[in-house]
Amino acid sequence: QEAYNLFRRTKLGRALEPVWSNMALHRPAEFNKSHVPAFLADETPRDYISVYPFVRSYDWYLLPDEDRRRMLADHGKMARGYPDVRANTVASFSLGDYEWVLAFEADELYRIVDLMRHLRASEARLHVREEVPFYTGRRKSVADLVAGLA
Repeated sequence: QEAYNLFRRTKLGRALEPVWSNMALHRPAEFNKSHVPAFLADETPRDYISVYPFVRSYDWYLLPDEDRRRMLADHGKMARGYPDVRANTVASFSLGDYEWVLAFEADELYRIVDLMRHLRASEARLHVREEVPFYTGRRKSVADLVAGLA
């Protein structure tokens, strides 16, 4: 947040119009404590990333724990065929308008697309209230970003 505010005070930062900003932080996963976002696991960043907010249905948190645990486990098992797509899930409850911010990384963009489409068939999908907008792009260095603005 401090870095963002400092950037917004620069000449370049003042010339740009923010499109979307959201704060989130890592919290241990409710049912799988071993799940750690890729960026905290010191994994090599991938070439493409897709970032989006996420909100569960109103009744999700009223379901019995064992039902939610089962649905999330099934959801995770469905993703096993995509080990090259790395997940980053961080909590955003009360920090903005969303409950979670998700970011998927892969070296090939189609792998993110295929995974997301495959996961649409999970039972947990019935409990999604919101998951837009998506911001997707190729990883670029800061120097390349600045050069692209010229």
